[in-house]
Amino acid sequence: MIDNPNAVPAAAIKSIATGLLMMAAFTILWAGIAFGSLNAGYYAYTLLIFPIFSGAFVVNAISLFRIAKHFPVLTSEDDKAEGKKMGMWFGIIFGAEGLLIFIAINIVINIGHANLTIPVIALVVGLHFYPMAKLFKRTIDYYLATWTTLIAIGAILLILNKTFPEAKVDAFVGIGTAISTTCYGLYMIYESRRLTKPVRLV
Repeated sequence: MIDNPNAVPAAAIKSIATGLLMMAAFTILWAGIAFGSLNAGYYAYTLLIFPIFSGAFVVNAISLFRIAKHFPVLTSEDDKAEGKKMGMWFGIIFGAEGLLIFIAINIVINIGHANLTIPVIALVVGLHFYPMAKLFKRTIDYYLATWTTLIAIGAILLILNKTFPEAKVDAFVGIGTAISTTCYGLYMIYESRRLTKPVRLV
């Protein structure tokens, strides 16, 4: 049980744990894109730092799921309603992101610029952080949204201007977006420790 009447609800702890698993997967995905684009050159192995972070996210997520059972379940009708509302909007935003990625990929392919696929995916990912920032009232989402969006726009311009080989630009996008998801994961770990620290389990 919890010796703290002001403890955060179990749903909040589980939400962070789920977020960490998502960041672990997305970090691996974007780092993998970067690794593949660099043709596994010796310098590409510096990207192994990202799987290490992903592993840490998974370990922390498992730990949070385990301790979540010690936290109170939402009982207030207002809390339940708010939780359902946030869950609904999260699903809408996440679904819209997937749909926009599908549309964006088809657009660049149909206009003869399949080489822009990775950057436009990153662009949609970056833009989706803005409504997430408003939904969860988190300032960090605005920073990550701006960072990822600028990375994507920069990559699109580099490819269109043929400034660098496309593979190098894709690696740039992969690394830039992996940094974003890694920062998000680290933030989630920080938040989880801040929320659980005042709680004494007895």
